[in-house]
Amino acid sequence: MSADVSMRDALYEAPGPRTQRRVRVGTALSLALLAAFAAFVVRQFSVNGQLDPKYWSFFARWTTWRFLLQGFMGTIHVAFMAGVLAIMGGLLLMLGRISPNRPLSAICHVITDLFRSLPSLLLIYFFFLVVPTYGIRMPAFWMITLPIGLAASGVLAEVFRAGVNAVPTGQVEAAMSLGMTHGRITRRIVLPQALRIVIPSLVSQLVVVVKDTTVAYVVSYPDLMQNARVLISNYDALVSMYFVVAILYIIVNYATNQLSIHLAHRGGTQVLSRVDEKPV
Repeated sequence: MSADVSMRDALYEAPGPRTQRRVRVGTALSLALLAAFAAFVVRQFSVNGQLDPKYWSFFARWTTWRFLLQGFMGTIHVAFMAGVLAIMGGLLLMLGRISPNRPLSAICHVITDLFRSLPSLLLIYFFFLVVPTYGIRMPAFWMITLPIGLAASGVLAEVFRAGVNAVPTGQVEAAMSLGMTHGRITRRIVLPQALRIVIPSLVSQLVVVVKDTTVAYVVSYPDLMQNARVLISNYDALVSMYFVVAILYIIVNYATNQLSIHLAHRGGTQVLSRVDEKPV
């Protein structure tokens, strides 16, 4: 069976001829409405002068792209480190939650729910405004990286736990019958399989981490958005700059999603996609 399964095939029966005709008509109407909306937006930009060369000509300069790429590398640096912290923290929280030690499990449960519930922006303000009052001085890089990593670790802890729960219980019971301890069963049997199952979800979660870096302006960290704000103030080009930055974020997030699909194919993990596939 193919590793890709469409969302439609996973949730519903295959549509009949009449439903397929309705889907085609609905798709055509939706595309027409989107085209009309896009034309309306472009017309409004033109009427308000947002398509004037002065708002776009500075993109032909290498200094503009160099400054944007410097911010882009700052975004990637923060996203990478926050992703590493989130994976490590999520793994530790998951191991603590499934531990037979009930007090440890309860504490990890509370911490996981806390990080899942708090917005990353609130954690950033905590590290930016509250932590320095206790005499702890941190670089702007860590004031943005730690909150994003902690917020994502709560989500990844549940992702890891879902992978652990997906491992057949028969394997755990067989290992227990052979006298293996809980820790050894987790290390040798459960974790290797669970990690392989959740790898696509882990990579997809990086999309959220990348998007969370857009609030780095709070701590004045020179990421892509912060550098874009500087260029906006210099050239008074709000629409054109945010349009280009949005395209850059779309490219990064699309590449990350494609990486998760590639890893799922290599690991033999089933992927639910929105793409219609013919039954085989």
